[in-house]
Amino acid sequence: MIWLPTLAIILFYIPNALDKLINHDQTGKVLESSAVLITAGVFNLLGTALFLYNKSILIWTSNLALYITFIVLIHIYKGKPSEIVILILMATVFASYIRNPTIFSRNTDT
Repeated sequence: MIWLPTLAIILFYIPNALDKLINHDQTGKVLESSAVLITAGVFNLLGTALFLYNKSILIWTSNLALYITFIVLIHIYKGKPSEIVILILMATVFASYIRNPTIFSRNTDT
């Protein structure tokens, strides 16, 4: 049950990354450079894999959330609907929280 939100995140990030790696000659993107799309695809695959590893969940949740935040800003800039992307951003943080809630708590034992 704990892994269900993570599964939803994986089902978004992996096809997105593979699309960037396979179809890196896409047009209509803000940056139409193949190198940028390939780098983003590799970053997504690496980020998703390390997001699954519990010891690195905080850093890769932050990285994936930052990546999706930039995608939200691009959607807003281009006038595209950004609600779904915002939900993916929230789901990324939620999946991380469900799997390891202690990383989001403050340690006040000082």
